[in-house]
Amino acid sequence: MIKAGQIDKSTFLFFKNEPCMVVEREFVNPGKGSAFCRVRLKGLTSGKVYQETFKTQDSVEDIQVEEKTCQYLYSDGEAYHFMHNDTFEQFEVPMEGLEDRLQYMKDGESYRIVLWEEKPIDIKIPTKVVYTVTEAPEAVKGDTATNVTKVVTLDTGLKVRAPFFIKEGEKILVNTETNEYVERVNE
Repeated sequence: MIKAGQIDKSTFLFFKNEPCMVVEREFVNPGKGSAFCRVRLKGLTSGKVYQETFKTQDSVEDIQVEEKTCQYLYSDGEAYHFMHNDTFEQFEVPMEGLEDRLQYMKDGESYRIVLWEEKPIDIKIPTKVVYTVTEAPEAVKGDTATNVTKVVTLDTGLKVRAPFFIKEGEKILVNTETNEYVERVNE
C-alpha cells in the first residue's frame, strides 16, 4: 500500500479488481481543504480507462511488477511474439488492450515487457524512436514559405505530420507519446 500523494505517472496500482497503470496524474492543493490527486488509470487486462480522485493521505494498493528486456519478433493478429534477450525463451503477449503498440514496434528491436504475477501486462515503447519514411508526398514550389506540414507514412505504417522538406527514404525521430515529428536524423 502507498499513499495517494506518492502516485506518479507510470505507477502500477490494483484498482477495480485489475492491474492498472497511471496514465495521467494531477496534484491539486486548493486554498481551503485537503490536497488531492486526480488520476487517469488504464486497466491493463480490460483496456478500460478510469478517472479517479484520491485524497493525498488515502492508501491505495500498488502492485509489484517485473520488467524484462525482450526482442520483438512479429505479430500474428492475436498476440505479439517476443524472445527474452538473455534466455532466448519465446513467449506471447496478448494484443487485447495493447493494439496501439503495433504501430510503434519494429521487428528485431528490443522493448521492456512489464510482468505481473508472471503474466505480461504491458509493453514499454521508448519515448523517442527513429523511423524510416516510406511514403511522402512531394512538396509543391511556393508551399514551403511558411511552416507547412504534410502527412508521411513510416516503415511501421504509422502516419505523422512532418515538415515539407522530409522525403521518402529519410529517417526521422518521432515522439511516441504525442505522435509528433521531432527532427530529421542523419546517420
